[in-house]
Amino acid sequence: MELLDKTINSYLDVWLGPRDPRVKGWLLLENYTPTFIFSVLYLLIVWLGPKYMRNKQPFSCRGILVIYNLGLTLLSLYMFYELVTGVWEGGYNFFCQDTHSGGEADMKIIRVLWWYYFSKLIEFMDTFFFIVRKNNHQITVLHVYHHATMLNIWWFVMNWVPCGHSYFGATLNSFIHVLMYSYYGLSAVPAMRPYLWWKKYITQGQLTQFVLTIFQTSCGVVWPCAFPQGWLYFQISYMISLIILFTNFYIQTYNKKASSRRKEYQNGSTATVNGYTNSFSSLENNVKQRKQRKD
Repeated sequence: MELLDKTINSYLDVWLGPRDPRVKGWLLLENYTPTFIFSVLYLLIVWLGPKYMRNKQPFSCRGILVIYNLGLTLLSLYMFYELVTGVWEGGYNFFCQDTHSGGEADMKIIRVLWWYYFSKLIEFMDTFFFIVRKNNHQITVLHVYHHATMLNIWWFVMNWVPCGHSYFGATLNSFIHVLMYSYYGLSAVPAMRPYLWWKKYITQGQLTQFVLTIFQTSCGVVWPCAFPQGWLYFQISYMISLIILFTNFYIQTYNKKASSRRKEYQNGSTATVNGYTNSFSSLENNVKQRKQRKD
């Protein structure tokens, strides 16, 4: 393993140049191998997990889901607060900020961004909960792509550009995750579900986040500073890929469902037609469900 680490590190140092010495020796950052292994294991579980659960009863996980989502909500809130205050203390330039002119604020940003990197490993649990609860329809290409790539991308970010212009996307994403994980945590409590109205707006917020990140990253290209340009071009490309995937998800989830509901209403096939409950339809469905359960 040590020989493999040395070989990988030597290639990375040749391709990307010297690493930032401020993160030398930090947990999981010294070598790329652990991050890569975690990612491979994640993909294997995504592939094999649903096969293993196929003939098993789904787990509820209600209690642990509340605790898990509450924990990630608080962690995201902490990261958002620390990033905002760190940027303010360091007098960061919105248009382009290098990685060495913020003084002690740079170290504050680096420490928070390490937690941001580590949170991407914790968030693998999102998928594992889908698997054990047999919510396989939620394990989409977008979901797996986003989770698998973020951990790897942020390993490289933390080793080469762990502060400066890297702060912006993480700050917005931490704020979005406060909204997202609080929603998931509350939705695990059945009594709270009727009061949760902001799921649709979370996806809209994510899309807005990607657009704003592209704009802010592009500022560093137009008005360059000492921040490496290659990282800026990569981030723009990655954000574009997320916009494409999230837009497709939004259309499939919300626009098509709304269109389908309108058609059902026009055809009189919904439970409520012209202000009256279609009791016969409801009764028929209940009878069918009972028969299916008996079989």
